[in-house]
Amino acid sequence: MITRYTRPDMGAIWSDENKYAIWLEIEVLACEAQAELGVIPREAVVEIRAKAAFNVERILEIEEITKHDVIAFTTNVAEYVGPASRFIHLGMTSSDVLDTCLGVQLKQAGELMLANLRILRDILARRAKEFKHTVCIGRSHGIHAEPTTFGLKLALWHEECKRSIVRMERAIESISVGMISGAVGTFEHLSPEVEAYVCEKLGLKPAPVSTQVIQRDRHAEYLTTLAIIGAFLEKIATEVRHLQRTEVLEAEEFFSAGQKGSSAMPHKRNPILSERICGMARILRGNALAAIENNALWHERDISHSSVERVICPDSTIALHYMLHLAIGLIDKLLVYPEAMLKNLALTHGLPFSQSVLLALVRKEVSREDAYKMVQRNAMRTWETKIPFRQTLREDQEIMALFSDDELDAIFDDTRMLKNVDAIFQRCGLN
Repeated sequence: MITRYTRPDMGAIWSDENKYAIWLEIEVLACEAQAELGVIPREAVVEIRAKAAFNVERILEIEEITKHDVIAFTTNVAEYVGPASRFIHLGMTSSDVLDTCLGVQLKQAGELMLANLRILRDILARRAKEFKHTVCIGRSHGIHAEPTTFGLKLALWHEECKRSIVRMERAIESISVGMISGAVGTFEHLSPEVEAYVCEKLGLKPAPVSTQVIQRDRHAEYLTTLAIIGAFLEKIATEVRHLQRTEVLEAEEFFSAGQKGSSAMPHKRNPILSERICGMARILRGNALAAIENNALWHERDISHSSVERVICPDSTIALHYMLHLAIGLIDKLLVYPEAMLKNLALTHGLPFSQSVLLALVRKEVSREDAYKMVQRNAMRTWETKIPFRQTLREDQEIMALFSDDELDAIFDDTRMLKNVDAIFQRCGLN
């Protein structure tokens, strides 16, 4: 038997116990508001508040007969309250309870996810500063491009995490609404003051206008926000998976003592956390689409959305909460290998400096088209022969007619290529 509404952890938010506890609080608060307006006797509310309770097993037993969850609930509550229960649910419709409760649950869930996002943000900031000047190769299309730093990768994720926090805050605000407005939202048998009272006590705002339900664009925004945040975590996890490949191995998930990677191959160290995150992000995207499709209902209400939300709301919030937990541990304990980064940086024998050579030729008043051809023919020679790029350039008479040895050497200065890293970090607030 539960008699009090509490603030549980994520898994418990979607339990029958928590749901019915919120329903009970909504019903009792509505009675209190009705008493304030003189609609029902004050002594009845005192009795209701003192006696109101429920039993999950009993509710489910009654529902087997009624085939209606709210009626089963109010019937069970009446068994505890007695004659004063006639004032419970007065003028209300089921969705007044259901949708207001869902707003509370999604707000509770959102606040837990928001707390984890803030933890992830702080860990990303710490690790970004740790590897601020750790040079690694940047890749486009999966191919070596120009040098960057591992800290800049983390700074990029830190910045997106900040945007995710703003999105989550906005989604929580949008979903934190309630409704106690009757069968089609006209307050025919209720005062809007009842709705205002209940919502204030629950930490919600009244929906400015409703039908029999709170409009589902709010829920679609919330579930879509979870999917976007999931895609952000997937971005991090995908990068870790690539960096952990044996041929790359610039970073790696922490591998704890006693951990096993494969039932067949004892040598395996697999990016299982990252793969789990990537897989679960797909669930969030699918659920977001279902939430968008829930927005169009017949007239003032049908229940085609209800069966969907009983799956997608618990599943998406629990999944993202878990994904955030995984991501926090992943980044906090991520193994980073600067020596491997330098080794990989040298794999193309100096080719990441091709743009620097191109621009140096342009500054020598060579047309961009001609400069591109001159650099590319030497770059292709390096690709094919593994002769260092600087050497192929030295052996190109057309190019060396324009540069001294010292000028050519100056082009291959990697510190110059990363001269603005500090400025980028400053713009991101990572001083």
